[in-house]
Amino acid sequence: MLLLVVAALIGVVIIFQAFVRKPESQFKLANIPAGEFDPAVWGKYYPLQYESYRKNLEMSPSPTGFGGSEKVQKSVLEPEILINFKGMAFSKEYTEDRGHPYAIQDLKETKRVTPASPGACMTCKTANLIDIYKSKGWQYAKTPLPELYPLMKHPIVCANCHDPATMNLRVVNPAFVEAMQRRGIDVKKATREEMRSYVCGQCHVEYYFEPESQKVVFPWEKGVLPEQMYAYYQERPAGFDQDWLHPDSQAKMLKAQHPEFETWQNSVHGKSGVSCADCHMPYVRKHGRKYTSHWVTSPMRTTKESCMTCHTQSAEWLLQRVKTIQGNAWQLQKVAGQAVARAHDVIGKAGNVAGVKQAELAKARELLRKAQWFWDIVAAENSMGFHNPDQVLNTLGQSIDMAHQAAATANKAANGAF
Repeated sequence: MLLLVVAALIGVVIIFQAFVRKPESQFKLANIPAGEFDPAVWGKYYPLQYESYRKNLEMSPSPTGFGGSEKVQKSVLEPEILINFKGMAFSKEYTEDRGHPYAIQDLKETKRVTPASPGACMTCKTANLIDIYKSKGWQYAKTPLPELYPLMKHPIVCANCHDPATMNLRVVNPAFVEAMQRRGIDVKKATREEMRSYVCGQCHVEYYFEPESQKVVFPWEKGVLPEQMYAYYQERPAGFDQDWLHPDSQAKMLKAQHPEFETWQNSVHGKSGVSCADCHMPYVRKHGRKYTSHWVTSPMRTTKESCMTCHTQSAEWLLQRVKTIQGNAWQLQKVAGQAVARAHDVIGKAGNVAGVKQAELAKARELLRKAQWFWDIVAAENSMGFHNPDQVLNTLGQSIDMAHQAAATANKAANGAF
């Protein structure tokens, strides 16, 4: 009788394993050619990863109320954007980012891009960067962007982060590799855990285009803090002096990009060894298999897998904590942006006053330039403060102070006219 029970249990286990497991061939590395960028082809061999990647096509608001993947204009909630970016492309259109699959489409449709835009603009928009850079080197950066459109077949896909032969994580953006080399870091010697952030950091960063070559450069030689990157720009690297001249204040302005990687590095999570993928691409299970989710989204959608492997609080407690952090950052970001906008107005008016003290006015413009950089380095970052709450609130506080100093200095230059 005992033997019959054991045999029955073994039979149940075998049936269960056959039901939940994929064929053994599905667990083996696929023989994907080096030039194959179509994620659907990769998905034939890695169906769970591909299925989760396709969830990036979904557009919805963020669970916290900040960010999300819907293509909405930021200036609707932040009208000060129209003043602070007056005279440059971000005053024409500045939307929330959609998912990786939309990278090429959004690049082609944005009002910020024109036929004269350089090829450097597509650096982080397509996996075809691999072949384009191999063929043209940095020459692609100054090639007119429309000329590269026919070569851009796929947006951000598997090949941007994975070697097709080994599935090992890799970095394909030459700007990231060069920036890390200048910091004394050899990306090829990185650990797997480091690569789980590097593959994100190759694009989610601050950068600028060198004036002549249009080469993409990350401003990290002095460090990745807002003050350190600003000090780097003050030395006019490769002759880069400004992104544009503000038409009202006549200040030489800098436009921050999306410095998630820099902001995260000095945070509690960054210093504790928590990678980007740990939170935004957590390990999940399906059909008895553990795999990395390729749905790059808010951790608040996957709180159990993203947060509760370390945190013991409830999902609701964690959500409310994130909302509190982001709400505080949003409040100060608005104050800073509005203070900067007022400084543009005061300095612009002061410049038209007869007998204005030009030396004092120059000081006001420099204060404004820095105040806007400190505001924008936060506003352009996509976590609404969560990636590094302490640093973000400090940065916004300094921005507000410098914006007020800029307005006061301009008023002094104009002999107290305002």
